[in-house]
Amino acid sequence: MAVKNTELPYLRRCVELAAEALEAGDEPFGSVLVGADGTVLAEDHNRVASGDRTRHPEFELARWSAAHLTPGQRAAATVYTSGEHCPMCAAAHAWVGLGRIVYIASSAQLGAWLAEWDVPPPPVRTLPVNDVAPGVAVVGPVPGLTDEVRELHRRFHHGRG
Repeated sequence: MAVKNTELPYLRRCVELAAEALEAGDEPFGSVLVGADGTVLAEDHNRVASGDRTRHPEFELARWSAAHLTPGQRAAATVYTSGEHCPMCAAAHAWVGLGRIVYIASSAQLGAWLAEWDVPPPPVRTLPVNDVAPGVAVVGPVPGLTDEVRELHRRFHHGRG
């Protein structure tokens, strides 16, 4: 399933949120939770620089949705994100019953970039979302925005945030 033109503003907002994270000295990830009617319900960016490495935006949106949405609303919602969910976030997404995921850059792409820049891999193995949450509909990567996400990560890992 392809990304529709009407979804691009949500993905562009994810890039903006990732840039905000970078400006705050954090890893550049951003995510937006959108209801079935197209309403932005919540958004967040990475906050792991606080010392809590679980402060991923996808995890925060899963927690927010569990507290504020009915099971039906969660199932009909879409999470748009700058990067494919890590295993922790994919599990949280599935456990709370969120719907579709649309990501710009895949975990495989991020892993290749990090290797290219001689950045050590993360402490948790990256896996495709469906290896962790097989029932979740997933769309990505989105080629038209991948270069922007790559550049944010390059800046973070080269100290040019």
